[in-house]
Amino acid sequence: MAGGLVALLDDIAALTKLAAASLDDVASATAGAGSKAAGVVIDDAAVTPRYVVGLTPDRELPIIAKIALGSLKNKLVILLPAALLLSAIAPWAITPLLMLGGSYLCFEAAEKIHEALGGGHHAERATVITDPRVLEERQVSGAIRTDLILSAEIMAIALGELPAQTLVMQGIVLALVGLGITVGVYGVVALLVKMDDIGLHLARRRHVTLQAIGRGLVKAMPLVLQALSTIGTAAMIWVGGGIILHGGEALGLAAPAEWLHHLAETAGAAVPLAGGLVGWLVYALGAAVVGLLLGAVLVAGIGLATKRRGAA
Repeated sequence: MAGGLVALLDDIAALTKLAAASLDDVASATAGAGSKAAGVVIDDAAVTPRYVVGLTPDRELPIIAKIALGSLKNKLVILLPAALLLSAIAPWAITPLLMLGGSYLCFEAAEKIHEALGGGHHAERATVITDPRVLEERQVSGAIRTDLILSAEIMAIALGELPAQTLVMQGIVLALVGLGITVGVYGVVALLVKMDDIGLHLARRRHVTLQAIGRGLVKAMPLVLQALSTIGTAAMIWVGGGIILHGGEALGLAAPAEWLHHLAETAGAAVPLAGGLVGWLVYALGAAVVGLLLGAVLVAGIGLATKRRGAA
């Protein structure tokens, strides 16, 4: 009896260690896959607040909640099965699709920079809607459509970090990445859209310090949103360029990435006290240059094609 009990305890201990190792693998893979999607995440957080502009303050959080649920549906119901199917039947297509998504990131970022420099902007047809319910439905549906594109990029980037994992592990990690990013992004968005209300509430308090904090929050919010948009654009260029470099390595065009790695290592070796940070910054800057050049070519090419089509 004692021997059987010891064997049972040994089995439980072995299973516990296996479960702990599996959890460590899931956590590590989730963190790695999620970090690679940072540029899209920041851009997502920068884009979403504009969908509550023009709506009453009491509807801001319910609308953010609706968009968050739509985003979760995009990731877990639509994109997750599609990603796993792609991984199962055509894993060779992941790298080209990932590079296509990276090119789209570079194009979007370069287009934003082009517009900021006065090079033109998207023409949007303004439609006046007086019914609040119709306006809310339009804003929510528009945000969810935009989120589908950004979520597809996030899931593709995350999947690209899991080539050696089993299909079950890929499904678990992609689900965790999708859930974590959705909660994180829309939690931040909810805080951002209500920050001015919090500031106004504090500004009406009797305490002088609270009033000063409240006024500071109200004045700072436009700057915070602008900074977030700028950071998102820079991150898109960096991430997009990095995806192109890594994809080129996987497809046999390794020279650009290898040269940049060598440059980063040389720069890091020149600064022993902060070699890792300097090396990372040099590689990130190089990836951003690649992304900006690719994005500029795409913006110019698409602009020229659009002009020719219009002339025709």
